[in-house]
Amino acid sequence: MLTNLQLEHILDEKLNSKAIADYAPNGLQVEGKREIRKIITGVTASLPLIEQAIAHNADAILVHHGYFWKSENPCIRGMKGKRIKQLLVNDINLFGYHLPLDIHAELGNNAQLANMIGGQNLRGLEESPNSIPMMCELAQPISATELKQKLETALQRNVTLCDEFITDFPHKMIKTVGICSGGGQGYIDLAAAKGCDAFISGEISEQTTHSAREQGIYYFACGHHATERDGIKALGEWLAEHYAVDVHFIDIDNPA
Repeated sequence: MLTNLQLEHILDEKLNSKAIADYAPNGLQVEGKREIRKIITGVTASLPLIEQAIAHNADAILVHHGYFWKSENPCIRGMKGKRIKQLLVNDINLFGYHLPLDIHAELGNNAQLANMIGGQNLRGLEESPNSIPMMCELAQPISATELKQKLETALQRNVTLCDEFITDFPHKMIKTVGICSGGGQGYIDLAAAKGCDAFISGEISEQTTHSAREQGIYYFACGHHATERDGIKALGEWLAEHYAVDVHFIDIDNPA
């Protein structure tokens, strides 16, 4: 058993969260009961996930997308009010870790994506010790079609591939891959500048297609939710392995 503050300290230390600037607070966001024996993990602290935690008699919820984003209305009302009310009424702690979980070299979302495709030598794409986008190499060059199949098998969803305007498609092979889970499509230009053959992220914007076409870099849009399931799942599994807590991952499906 852990206390809620002990759990926060453990997670902060593991993810180095205090050293990473973010768009939302990382750590214990809503305080509930002191003692924690059962934890539900998930991508987003949505009402359905909270309801699942209540049904499982959980003491805490641990997510990638929590609350109190810098751009959001601070008032606790509407959808936000309903969510927080359920946490408080049921005395459930909410822990959220955003960028620290994206970029963690072992458990992070980017690291999990690299593992899916057999990526090696994972490192930052930016000149920063806390680079958000990353890059890696494949042991052997593969085609865009092969990489798309790997991603679809691992993520269990369709992947959008921008390839039709690559000059020598399908003959251009992929060796170096840029990665940024979730809404990281804007880093495609940096990936191209760093010499990546392909870039993997969750979402796709109108301008992403032009960047891929005009810079000759394959782009794989794999879904925001899908590319951020495995980091929080890995973090929960790490907790269960090293501490006396019961952890269950619950996936509230999201097609985005």
